[in-house]
This record gives sequence, structure tokens and C-alpha cells, in this order.
Amino acid sequence: MPNEYQTEQLDTLDIAISYLAGIKKEEKDVLVEQIKPYQDFREDVDDFLVRYCSDICTRKCYENNHSACCSKDGIIIFFADVVINAILSGIEDIEKIRVALKRENNTFKCVFLGKEGCIWKIKPIVCKMFLCDEATDLVFKAHPETVKIWKALRQREKLFKWPDRPVLFDHLEKIFIKAGYDSSLMHLNKSPGLLRVKAKAGMD
Repeated sequence: MPNEYQTEQLDTLDIAISYLAGIKKEEKDVLVEQIKPYQDFREDVDDFLVRYCSDICTRKCYENNHSACCSKDGIIIFFADVVINAILSGIEDIEKIRVALKRENNTFKCVFLGKEGCIWKIKPIVCKMFLCDEATDLVFKAHPETVKIWKALRQREKLFKWPDRPVLFDHLEKIFIKAGYDSSLMHLNKSPGLLRVKAKAGMD
């Protein structure tokens, strides 16, 4: 049986799919255009990780089965993560996630972690922006120039999810809220901490 975490994820996925299936092509095209800057950012993050971190992370964590970033029910997922992944995924991609979420996870690893790695097409932002202390120490020591690059990427991340200004993650949540949907993963409109950030910035 799926646990509470899996049910929460599946319910949110169903919301995203239901909404996207019910809107006109023109409306979906607008969403695709709105997330393009985020896609560009994610490509830059991927380029950094592949170039500097891939071998380290594979050797230190994935192959040795002790990755803290892929622990069971430990991934914080934003509503926008689910929506963006749904927009850019095919039917087969979505079905892989459905199957994983509907079966009991008897492992100690993330429910989304398959034999070939994460089954998401566009992985949750928390996953992609996580580097353990050991990895950063090794990378920054071997390539001092990466410190500035990584800090710049972390700043760019805030432009999409830190709601002290209009940001994509909040925008996507509000689209669904306006359409009558609700999800516990709508952190930018439910988290007391993030709501305080918005209030302080005069966003709501």
C-alpha cells in the first residue's frame, strides 16, 4: 500500500494532469512559454553538475547506497515541480511516476528512484540543487572557479521560488488555486514561513 507521502504526491500529480487536460492548446502554450526561463536555468544547473559533480556523486553516494539526498519520503517537492514536470513529460513518463507512487515502497530510497536514476523528466528543484558538504569540498578544492558559478546558480534559483518578488512557482500555484484546485504541496501559499516572506515584501 502507498504511504501518506506517496498519496500526497499522487493526488498532486492527478491535479496537474486534470487541469492540463482541460485547458485549450493556446493556454498550455502560454504555460510552456512562461517556464522557458526556468528550463534555461535548469539546463545550466545540469551542465554544472555533469561537468563537475557527476563522477563524485555517483561514486560517493549512488553506487554505495547511502545518499542522503535520495532517502525515503525525504524529498521536499513543490507544487510547481509537479506541474512543470507534467507539462514537459509524455504519457509514458507520467505513467512511470503513477506506477511508482501506487506501489508499496519497501526500500530505504526515494520512491522516484529507479534502476536508471530518477524517473522524473524534470527533477524536483530541491534534488538538483542539493550538494553535500563532501561533494562541494571536493569540487571547490579541485576547481576554485566553481565557487562563484555555484553561488550564481543558487541566486538564480531564488528568482523562481523565493517569493519576495513575483516568481514562477507562486504564479503556477495561483493559476491552479484560481481554477479551484488545492494541494498540500502549494508551499508558497501554505507555508507560514513563505507567507511571511510574501507579506514582508508586500506580495499579498
